[in-house]
Amino acid sequence: MKLFLTPFALAVLGLHAAAAPLKVLLVDGQNNHAWQQTTPELKAILEENGFATVEVATSPAKGADIGAFKPDFAAYQVVVSNYNGALWPEATREAFEKYVGGGGGFVSVHAANNSFPEWKAYNEMIGVGGWGGRNEKSGPLLRLREGKWTADTTAGSAGHHGQQHEFLMVTRAPEHPIMAGLPAKWMHAKDELYDHLRGPAENVTVLASAFSDPATGGSGEDEPLLFALSHGQGRVFHTALGHGLEAIKDVGFAVTLQRGTEWAATGKVTQKVPTNFPTETAVSPRP
Repeated sequence: MKLFLTPFALAVLGLHAAAAPLKVLLVDGQNNHAWQQTTPELKAILEENGFATVEVATSPAKGADIGAFKPDFAAYQVVVSNYNGALWPEATREAFEKYVGGGGGFVSVHAANNSFPEWKAYNEMIGVGGWGGRNEKSGPLLRLREGKWTADTTAGSAGHHGQQHEFLMVTRAPEHPIMAGLPAKWMHAKDELYDHLRGPAENVTVLASAFSDPATGGSGEDEPLLFALSHGQGRVFHTALGHGLEAIKDVGFAVTLQRGTEWAATGKVTQKVPTNFPTETAVSPRP
């Protein structure tokens, strides 16, 4: 005979029921990056050890009619975007705004912050973005000045990166649940280091940044790369990391993606920091 215990009974006994996997929708189908390669890896990271169950919504190809693309966002706890392409239909945009504003979680991965420069609410969700004709009219840059992130309204275009390379990530909000327990500094695998991102930059906490070295074609500034945001009742985790497989197959990327996704979905983080997390001097490829 099997014995079933209620959550209350488990608590009395000092035990804990296993958390149900998060319900995640991963959106792809158009991107100027190799989404056909990166989506399976993102899915594998999120489904690792039963952390989440991931369903993929793939849009029609670039140039095709996107009018019928209407994912059921409300059926999921969090939406992860690996999408950078044509503007979604009005009804889909309205449904997504309602979903996030009403408390749904959202995660923007790398080039997803290039998407939808003309969509006001989306740009509020991601805080800052690049390319797509964005400029000072899109909002300020975030610049680290005297230890604080400040709005820089200098005129100019948005979105740039130098040569791909390994770079040092610096934790900027160690008290935030996503960052709690992570080292103050860690090396990230070869990736595009986005710079000159700009946008509304409201309700934003910069979680981590990296110095964009002019020697690699960078800006000469500490560039914010991991963000936590609020939008209405919803939570957003924005990672500018993850150009390709080398960057995504990195323990630091995987851990911050998992923790950011959990926080966006629930407001909490239960994912532990693994012993093989990158150090200040060495990257850590995933097995």
